[in-house]
Amino acid sequence: MSFTPVRSLACAAALLMASFSSQATLIINGDFEANTLSSGSWSWMSSTLVDGWDGSNLEIWHGLNGVAAVSGSNFIELNAHGTNQGNWSIFQTFATDIGQQYQFSFYYRARNSSNEQFAVELAGMNWLFDDHTTTGWNHFSNSFVATSSNTTLRFTSLNSGTMGNFIDAVQVSSVPSAQAVPEPASIAAFGLGLLALMGLRRKSRG
Repeated sequence: MSFTPVRSLACAAALLMASFSSQATLIINGDFEANTLSSGSWSWMSSTLVDGWDGSNLEIWHGLNGVAAVSGSNFIELNAHGTNQGNWSIFQTFATDIGQQYQFSFYYRARNSSNEQFAVELAGMNWLFDDHTTTGWNHFSNSFVATSSNTTLRFTSLNSGTMGNFIDAVQVSSVPSAQAVPEPASIAAFGLGLLALMGLRRKSRG
């Protein structure tokens, strides 16, 4: 069986695209979709029942009160329903390579009032969030360099009570080196070259 240049080039393109899609998030269940809820409902759960996360209880929402998730159908309320009236905290520990740069992002909004606050801890860095509103999701993104083979991400509410902070679409992914990621112009040129070669091959057949 002959292996034509067009077929070779197509295979190379497929491998190139696969390398981009392989930059998956290191966070397990960052969009909180592992638990199934009916539309317009919520469920209070121990963190032991929520894949990937540890710490305090979580309150998972699925479109309740008209609030739509950013990713999928579910999101969490950090200040979960229950007897605890203090600060709530959930965390996840994931494997990292020392010296490797990572990108971290998530979405957040308030449930009840713009006075709600929560803190995030990651790789020795700390952030305070008190700028969210009840009318829409806010996005946060930052990068960090791993200093340990295991890194912990922690969300902690800073308001007592059981109404507070919505969290969704939590992601951490490695940042490839500049050599490993072709520039967009190079990708475009590669695609144009592939199309041109395919066009010439069709013309020769005609």
